[in-house]
Amino acid sequence: MRWQMGRRSDNIDDQRGMPVGRGAVVGGGLGTIVLVLLALWFGVDPSVVLQGLDPGDSRPVSSAPPQRAPAGDEPLKDFVSVILADTEDTWGELFRQMGRQYQQPRLVLFSGAIQSACGFAEAAVGPFYCPGDRKLYIDLSFYRDLRDKLGAPGDFAQAYVIAHEVGHHVQNLLGIAERVQATQGRRGRTEANALQVKMELQADCLAGVWANNAQRARKILESGDIEEGLNAASAIGDDRLQREAQGRVVPESFTHGTSAQRVRWFKRGIDTGDPGQCDTFTAAKL
Repeated sequence: MRWQMGRRSDNIDDQRGMPVGRGAVVGGGLGTIVLVLLALWFGVDPSVVLQGLDPGDSRPVSSAPPQRAPAGDEPLKDFVSVILADTEDTWGELFRQMGRQYQQPRLVLFSGAIQSACGFAEAAVGPFYCPGDRKLYIDLSFYRDLRDKLGAPGDFAQAYVIAHEVGHHVQNLLGIAERVQATQGRRGRTEANALQVKMELQADCLAGVWANNAQRARKILESGDIEEGLNAASAIGDDRLQREAQGRVVPESFTHGTSAQRVRWFKRGIDTGDPGQCDTFTAAKL
């Protein structure tokens, strides 16, 4: 990616190395823990993912000890700041075209664990967006996992992570997240999960919309970047993650979509650059 000359965002909160209080994690044995971690990988709101689990099995977990930010993470912080700024510019213009005003989110960098308006989270949950405080959260060590454990290297793969979470912010601003969460509260677990899949696939599509518009406006992409992004989308499909983590696939527990679905919707956004093409809720095929 051609990002080095890009504008840096002022909406970065660097909380790496800061102490974090105690929190609570809802559990239910190893299977539940695996499922929760899979669901939260690129998730939207930890409290939504955890809904419906047995509250009687809740147990406090002390936070991970504060960690110093590795010196090697500073270029990544710079990169994340540029990508966030680019999403601000892109969505600011797209919202203007809709006759709306884009409200920029803040991005929180943390190490080990963090307390958000959505609750306590450790780095293992991966990046997430909290609608309660309109903030994105990421431990930059996730990028090493993305490269080394998930086999999805490259700077555009890393940019996709941020753009996906910003997609959830866009859903929040447009009222989509609130409507979906209200509907989920009236449905059973399987139906609620199916709605969450549509939320996640739409966020993938919106990430692609950002890439399309940023490329047209600022020529940020280089050869191989699109392939990096599509590879990352494939790497975090529910079917692939479940198969690798537990040796079997449980479709009714999907919360993010299959690898093929994530690639399809991310690519739709990249190809069209039109948020109107990201309506996963009325699509005949996901």
